[in-house]
Amino acid sequence: MRRKHNKTEERLTGVQIDDVAAEGKCLVRTPEGVIFVETRPGGPVAAPGDVVDLLVVNKKKQYREAIVERIHNYSEIRAEPFCPHFGLCGGCKWQHIQYDEQLRFKRQQVVDHLTRIGKVELPEIRPTMPSQSTTYYRNKLEFTCTEGRWLTDADIRSGVQLEKRVVGFHVPKRFDKVLPIEHCYLQPDPSNAIRLAVADYAIRNDLTMYNLKTHEGYLRTLIIRTASNGQLMVTVQVAYDKPEWLDGILAFLIRSFPTITSLNYIINTKKNDSYQDQQVITAHGKPYMEEQMEDSSGQPLTFRIGPKSFYQTNTEQANRLYAVTREWAGLTGNELVYDLYTGTGTIALFVARQAKRVLGIEYVEAAVEDARINAQVNNITNAEFLAGDMQKLLTPELFGKYGRPDVVITDPPRAGMDEAVTRNLLVAAPQRIVYVSCNSATQARDLAILDELYQVKDVQPVDMFPHTHHVENIAVLEKRS
Repeated sequence: MRRKHNKTEERLTGVQIDDVAAEGKCLVRTPEGVIFVETRPGGPVAAPGDVVDLLVVNKKKQYREAIVERIHNYSEIRAEPFCPHFGLCGGCKWQHIQYDEQLRFKRQQVVDHLTRIGKVELPEIRPTMPSQSTTYYRNKLEFTCTEGRWLTDADIRSGVQLEKRVVGFHVPKRFDKVLPIEHCYLQPDPSNAIRLAVADYAIRNDLTMYNLKTHEGYLRTLIIRTASNGQLMVTVQVAYDKPEWLDGILAFLIRSFPTITSLNYIINTKKNDSYQDQQVITAHGKPYMEEQMEDSSGQPLTFRIGPKSFYQTNTEQANRLYAVTREWAGLTGNELVYDLYTGTGTIALFVARQAKRVLGIEYVEAAVEDARINAQVNNITNAEFLAGDMQKLLTPELFGKYGRPDVVITDPPRAGMDEAVTRNLLVAAPQRIVYVSCNSATQARDLAILDELYQVKDVQPVDMFPHTHHVENIAVLEKRS
């Protein structure tokens, strides 16, 4: 490895990429410390085993950050990316790595977090459960409509004036720039057709799109949800009320895509696109779609999903995730189960027929309303749901009112559980805790606190998002004797 220095920059030539790191970055270990390697939009994309030239772009006390300037030798674990937008789009960043290797890296990420952060006694961690589908597996995508088109190097060299209005995905680290997508391999048909049709309609009919810098323009986002039974939900978000434009695009969608079962719109005048606090108006069809899973006896469970509802985006893999969760809960039909961060009640209802009672707790009121409706739809009468701040609800007073849980299932957001919640689990002292996590780093932090009373008995990483660095992880904890 040879180094070149000058006053303004540091370059490293002939460097081998050692490993992957957090957030999908690559890692190089040197005597001077580690280097985290990122990809600049349109630049070379590194994989472990590659030999590369690096440009250091940021120096910290304990590490450096760099980008790849050139790849000399390619790793044996590489795969040919299947998407033409690879390297520019912010999604599917691991397409260039063989899928078996992706699964191995994800398992190692869980091992590293649980050992280095959690520092708890662990069993042998299972191999990552692969996703049965590695393309077209998502049931929801949100596209940005903007006048901030990202221009590739080829676009700039061509000198051709390109349409600035696009419907697509953000370029990494650029809130104001969006890449137009010709074909996305994440969501099944008719997702691509709807996105392209909306973009074409807006341009042909002179509809403006939202400028993320000046906060001017009309069309903001397009949200498409697809169900395995063919139901289709489309939600259009606009920046202000203009009936002639709104009526036109809604009528166009109904006419062009008669399979839409729920068509909705949101008028959002805020300067950000978040819509959980906005009113959703149904223009056509039902205000929800339905998705189905099967419980352990093969009996179908139906879940109503509204425009604001959280639902696992990989339906097929979620069924397998929940099956492991229920199996590890070890239910006999006599248990009181607490389902923390229950969302729309998917896990609570998935285990209810094997439990005596289930109490689901969630801070989003709208999600709790969905959970109650889903219980009614499935004729489940032994599940109850509460809405409120988890820290304020999960207290000894709650245990006195509803009973101490025999089993707790918890599936918190990426930030993990608040420490007060984790410590109140020690007070509740259920026999078993099944901890489902989308961030094994915060899961490890919480396990370190629970180690006071519990031992980790089994760990199962689950791949919910192929070709990305994200990994779901299930850990089952049993009370020490």
